[in-house]
Amino acid sequence: MFLRDENRPNMIVKPWYVWESAGGISGRNMSQYVLERRQTVPGALDDVFPFFEDPRNLAEITPPWLNFQVRDATDATVREGTRIRYTIRWQGLPMRWESVIARYEPGVCFADEMVKGPYRTWYHLHSFRQLADGVEIADRVDYSMPFGPLGAVAHSLIVRRQLEAIFDFREKRVRELFGSDPAE
Repeated sequence: MFLRDENRPNMIVKPWYVWESAGGISGRNMSQYVLERRQTVPGALDDVFPFFEDPRNLAEITPPWLNFQVRDATDATVREGTRIRYTIRWQGLPMRWESVIARYEPGVCFADEMVKGPYRTWYHLHSFRQLADGVEIADRVDYSMPFGPLGAVAHSLIVRRQLEAIFDFREKRVRELFGSDPAE
């Protein structure tokens, strides 16, 4: 079962039992999810990738209502082992978040993994691919909620919609920065 919103064809949220059977994370926590997004922007990989590997630009593609602020980063551009500390406001509550870049392949991908933050687990793979008509940007977030069944309820009532709104904003802002999908 895939959860797909017809108004957001580039977004898929899969419950744990779908991606587990496809070789994803094992376990029986019903609060594990996968979010995927994909968009293509005009331009060259050498112009697009550097924007995303600069931690300061994350605030540029995050909705203002999250009041996202990078507190510090161990490196000016991400590389494997880079630590980034930031704060967000969720439902008016300040939250600290710390990520480490767990994977880095220049011009191809990088992944940030939550070390401290509001989720039980969070692993966000950012992938980039040069196409004939632009650059494909793909995001895959494997995440799980804390608090077992209560986390699953919170996800279905609030968190899933908020993540969709965050990634909707991100997609729109990336389009504004780099241009529309060449296929549109």
